[in-house]
Amino acid sequence: MKTIFSLSLSLLLSMNVLGQKIEKAGPKDKAVTEHFKNDYKKKNYRKFAGTIVLKDNTAKFDDKTIFFDQSDKITETMLKEGLVYPQLLTEFQVDKFENEDSDRTQKRFAKLQKNWKDSFEVNNIKLSGGSELSFLSTDEKVKRFKVVCKDPKFPNLMIYYFELTDKNATKDTPIQDFIKNSKLTHIFQRTE
Repeated sequence: MKTIFSLSLSLLLSMNVLGQKIEKAGPKDKAVTEHFKNDYKKKNYRKFAGTIVLKDNTAKFDDKTIFFDQSDKITETMLKEGLVYPQLLTEFQVDKFENEDSDRTQKRFAKLQKNWKDSFEVNNIKLSGGSELSFLSTDEKVKRFKVVCKDPKFPNLMIYYFELTDKNATKDTPIQDFIKNSKLTHIFQRTE
């Protein structure tokens, strides 16, 4: 009788360990979930066409630089494959300002300046903490990643959310291979 009781108790307690774990979004991720639910637009961003040089914790894209944590293989692979690069993030910032900002006075003032787009230039930033957001990815061919960005021009951290699509991926595709064979299809940014 003791053996049956012990066996059933251990089986009952191990059910959580053997069961499938579902990652839940935290309170800060609510805005991101809402964005992908309501404001999501898929695009196809180009890979970097210039020269990429990775050395130690630095990725150099022609004359622009991104620093990264070498232990962060997700971010390193995105940079190495030319999916994320400073010129792309600069274009993203300019497009975001032109299309989403509703302050007309600020837009007029910016466009009166000779090189107004220079204020959006992304260079010498540090990307770190790359992680897959499995609660946002429902399709095995589409994965969404969160990367923390520290820009020396701003006091707050920025969080980038990158969506990558690999048409040939399966549920067993390793994350590094998925990133290498994917295209960047969406960017979302928030300030923290």
